Amino acid sequence: MFAMSTPSTTTADPAAGAIRYVNRELSWLAFNSRVLGEAENERYPLLERLRFLSISASNLDEFTMIRIAGLEGQASRGIENPGIDGATPRQQLEAIRSEVLAIERRQQAILADLREKLAERDILIADVSQLSERRRQWLRDYFETDILPLITPQALDPSHPFPFVSNLGMGVIFALQRARDGGELMEMVLIPSGAPRFVRVPGETATYVAIEKLIACFADLLFPGFRIKGDGLFRVLRDSDMEVEEEAEDLVRVFRSAIQRRRRGRAVLLELDAECDADAEAVLLDEFEVANAMVIKTGGMIGLRHLDAICAEPRPDLKFTPFGPRYPERVLEHDGDCFSAIREKDIVIHHPYESFEVVVDFVTQAARDPAVVSIKQTLYRAGDQSPIIAVLIEAAQAGKAVTAVVELKARFDEERNLRWASELERAGVQVIYGFVEWKTHAKVSLVVRREDEGYRTYCHFGTGNYHPVSAKIYTDLSYFTADPAYGRDAAKLFNYVTGYVEPRDLERVAISPLTLRETLYHHIDREIARARAGRPAGIWAKLNALTEKGMIDRLYEASAAGVEITLVVRGICSLRAGVPGLSENIRVKSILGRFLEHSRIWAFANGYALPSRRARVFITSADAMGRSFDRRVEVLVPITNKTVHDQLLDQVMLANILDTERSWRLEPDGNWRRMAIGEGGFNCHDYFMANPSLSGRGAAIEDKAVPRLSLRNRAR
Repeated sequence: MFAMSTPSTTTADPAAGAIRYVNRELSWLAFNSRVLGEAENERYPLLERLRFLSISASNLDEFTMIRIAGLEGQASRGIENPGIDGATPRQQLEAIRSEVLAIERRQQAILADLREKLAERDILIADVSQLSERRRQWLRDYFETDILPLITPQALDPSHPFPFVSNLGMGVIFALQRARDGGELMEMVLIPSGAPRFVRVPGETATYVAIEKLIACFADLLFPGFRIKGDGLFRVLRDSDMEVEEEAEDLVRVFRSAIQRRRRGRAVLLELDAECDADAEAVLLDEFEVANAMVIKTGGMIGLRHLDAICAEPRPDLKFTPFGPRYPERVLEHDGDCFSAIREKDIVIHHPYESFEVVVDFVTQAARDPAVVSIKQTLYRAGDQSPIIAVLIEAAQAGKAVTAVVELKARFDEERNLRWASELERAGVQVIYGFVEWKTHAKVSLVVRREDEGYRTYCHFGTGNYHPVSAKIYTDLSYFTADPAYGRDAAKLFNYVTGYVEPRDLERVAISPLTLRETLYHHIDREIARARAGRPAGIWAKLNALTEKGMIDRLYEASAAGVEITLVVRGICSLRAGVPGLSENIRVKSILGRFLEHSRIWAFANGYALPSRRARVFITSADAMGRSFDRRVEVLVPITNKTVHDQLLDQVMLANILDTERSWRLEPDGNWRRMAIGEGGFNCHDYFMANPSLSGRGAAIEDKAVPRLSLRNRAR
C-alpha cells in the first residue's frame, strides 16, 4: 500500500469552504454556459452554432432531471448535508434556480439571433402566420393527413381525469367554447414522442415549423363546432434518477421496473409559453403539483433540445468542413492484421482523428480468427446500432467463449443496455451485470489467442465507450498492448467484476474502488516531496471533472510545496485556481469546440521538467470524482512503452496545454474567461485534424512533416 501524506488544511466552516472550493452544481452550470458560448461564436458556421444551442438545452434538461431533482429530494426530506463548499441543498437550489433562469433567457436570445441570421441564408424557423397562403395550405393538408391521425384530444373534466404526461412530454392545452350552447371545456393534446418536432415545408427556402405551432394553428380541424378561446404550450421534466436496492435479487427485473417509475417521476420543471391561457395555466399548475418545482414562462421556443433536427439540413456551407478520420498506419503496415501490429509494439489511437474502426476491427478479427479462444468485453454505452455487439454475437455463435459485462446503470442507456444484454444472452454470450451498488465504467477488451509459443493475451484499454457515434465526436484514447503483465491485470479485473474475486498483486493497472485513488495520491505525494527537496516537480492532467475533496486538497498541498500544476478540465471543477496562498501554482483551463474532450490523462514529472521521457504517464477511464474513486469500477493504466508515452505526452497532452483558440481559463475569482482567439493563437482540434495520425504510425512518422510542439512558443 502506498504511503499517503495528510493534506495540510481541512475545513468544516461553510464560509471557508466557499473560499477553498467551487460548488459542484454551479461549476456545472458554468460549463454549460461555456457550451452556450460556442453558440455565440461567430467564427463557427450557423448550423453548428444552432447545434451547440441544442446541446446546451439538452444538457440543461439532464441537469434538471438529475441534479436539481436530487437536491429537491434532499431538501424535501429535511436532509441538510452540505456540499463541498458548505452550502446546504436548499441554499444550492436557490443559487441554481437563479442561474438556470439566466441561462434560459440567454438561450432564447441566442435563438432569436440565429433565426435572423439563418433566415438571411434561406433557412427559416417560422410561425405559420409568416408564410404565404400556398405554404399555409400545404401545412394544413399535411396536418390533416400526417399529424391528425397521430394525436388524440383529451377532455379535462370529472369524467376524464387529467392524462399522464411522461418525462420530457410536451402538449397543448385548449380553452374551448361550444358554438351551439356556449358550453366551455378544457382539452389537452399531447404531442406524440414519435412525431417530428419540426415539419419541413417543401421549397427552395428550407422552412421549418414546430409541430406545436401546427396543432395550435389548425385546432379547428381538431375541434369542429368549437370556438378556440385560448391555448398554451407546456413541457414537463420529471425526476429521472434511479435508486436500486443493494439487496436486489433480480437486477434485470429491478431495472425494468425502475425505468417505468422514472417515466412517472415527480415533476421537477414545468415550462409554459408566455401567452398561455390563464385558465389552462391554472389547471397545469394544479395537476403537476409544482409547489416545489421550477416554473419557467418563456416568450420564445420551448424544448430547444430538438433544434438539432434542423442541423441535418443539407447545407455544407453552414457546417464545419467535413472531416474523415484516418485509419492507423501501423495496422495498415501489417495488412490490416491488428494482432500482428500489436504484437510488434504497443499502439495508442487518438479518436476521432484516427478511426474507431480499428477498435471494431480488433474485436471482429478476434471473433473470426480460429486461433482466438476467448473474448471478454466491458460495455457501458454501445449505441443503437453497435458493431461491437454484432461481432460479440458472431463470436459466440462461432463457438468462442465470450463474456460481456453489461452495465445496466449507465444513465439514460439502461433500457438500451437491457435490450443488448438480452440479445447477447440469446446468442450464447455469458452476460454479467457486475456490482449492484457500483457501476462498471472501465473500458476494457481482452482477447486470448492460441499461438505457436502458447496462449497470448491482447488487451484494449480505452478512455471512451465502445460507441460508434460518440467515437466520431468525442476525443478519446485507445491503448492496445500484448504485454503479458497488462493481460494478467485485465484478467483479474474481469474476475473481480464477474466473480467478486478481489485482485491481488496487480502488476500494472490500478483499479477503483481498490487502488486507483491511492495510486494517484502516491504520485502527487512524490511530486510534493521532490519540490520540497528542490528538484523539478510538475503535474499535468486532462479530465472531464474534478470534484473530489481529497484530490483537490492534495493538489493545493502540492501547489504550496511549489509543484507546477496544469489541469485541462472540460466540465465541473471544484478547485479554485491561481489563488494566492492556496493555489498560485495551479493553472486550469477548459477546451470546448468541434469535438467533445473526453480523454483522461495524468502525467507526473518524476524529477524532470515536463514534458520529459522520464515522466510517469497514465490514461484512465476515471474522472477525479468521489463516485469514480468509491462507487465505480475504473482503471488507471500506466504507459510504459516509450513510443506511446512520447506520443501521449509530447503531442496529445502538450497540444491541449498549448491551445488558446478553443480554451477558457479559470480565473482566481472563479469565473471562466475565453483565451486569445486569432493571430498567434493555437487550435488543438485543427492541429490534430491536419495531422490526424499522431499515433500508431510505426516508421511512417519519419516520413511525415508533422509540426513539433514546444512549450517555448506557449501562448499566454
